[in-house]
Formats: sequence, C-alpha cells, structure tokens
Amino acid sequence: MTLLVLGLIVFLGAHSMRIVADGWRASVIERRGLNAWKAAISIASVVGVALIAIGYGAARGDPVWLWTPPVWTRHLAALLTLPAFVLLASAFGPDNRIRAAVGHPMVLGVKLWALAHLLANGTLADVLLFGGFLIWAIASFAAARRRDRTAAVTRSVGTPTATMIAVGAGVLAWAAFAFWLHRWLIGVAPFG
Repeated sequence: MTLLVLGLIVFLGAHSMRIVADGWRASVIERRGLNAWKAAISIASVVGVALIAIGYGAARGDPVWLWTPPVWTRHLAALLTLPAFVLLASAFGPDNRIRAAVGHPMVLGVKLWALAHLLANGTLADVLLFGGFLIWAIASFAAARRRDRTAAVTRSVGTPTATMIAVGAGVLAWAAFAFWLHRWLIGVAPFG
C-alpha cells in the first residue's frame, strides 16, 4: 500500500502545480523553459504510474475490503466510462463542440472514470486510487475553470465533423478497452 500512496503523491503532485502553485510553476517555466518543465513532469509521471501499478497490483493480491459493491455497479461503471472515453478523445482531437462546452474534457473524463471505478470497487486500494484521482480531478477542474474565467478564455466551437470524430474515436477506444485491453492490462474483464 505504501508504494501505491507514494505513486499517487508523485503522479498527482506533479499534476497539481496549476492547482496549488501556479505562480511558482510559471516562474520555473520562465527560468528553465517549457520543454524542461514538460520533461520533469513526464519523468515524475512515469515514476508515479510505475509506483501506482506496482502498489495497486500488490494490494490486489491481499485486498482490504471496506464494502462489497452490488453487481449492478459494474454495469454503471461501464456506462460511465463510455462518456469518459469520449471526453478524453475530444481533448486530443481538433476543435470540437465537446471541448468548447466543457473546457477541460480530459479532467472531466478522469472525474467520470474515477467515480465509476470507485462505485464498482470496494477495497482500501480502490478508495485510495480512484478516490485520490476523483479528488484531484474535482480540484483540477475547478482551478482550470477559475483560470479560464479570469483570463476570459473563449474556445472555438469547432465543426460537427470534428465532434463526430471525437465521439467515434472515444466509443471505439472504450470498446477496445472494455472488451479486450482492460482484461489484458488490468486482469479484470468488465463484461465477462
């Protein structure tokens, strides 16, 4: 469990600078450059993900159950992760209406992903992992929206085609993950 917590601190800490220390982040970028900042965050992310994977994997071997979720929560999780994947796809594609509407679709997608998994899993490791990501995503989304309002950010609504591409890519990615990759990477088959 220690590695899981350490990994969460490293990964989420690296991704929390705009929430808790935006001025410091800006000064580091000004002194060292954006590429150096991105390199440092990338290294911290890789280390954090590795620690999370090792820690979570170890915790799954000897789970501490806090509650037993009802079977229907797995179906709810599958349903909630579908829009999470669409939101993620809309963050990376060309300007689209989803990104224009929510502003920060990746963070909103993380919120849905974390909530879905928190509802469907009942171990201490699950609460730490998915609860940690949910709390981070709530704080990150609020901070990003505040920055947008302060800067009077406006976004291009994009085209219907770009929106359809984002939706299609998200649905395809969700299907690939739900029916194949989740079992292969995580060891759990959401639909089997």
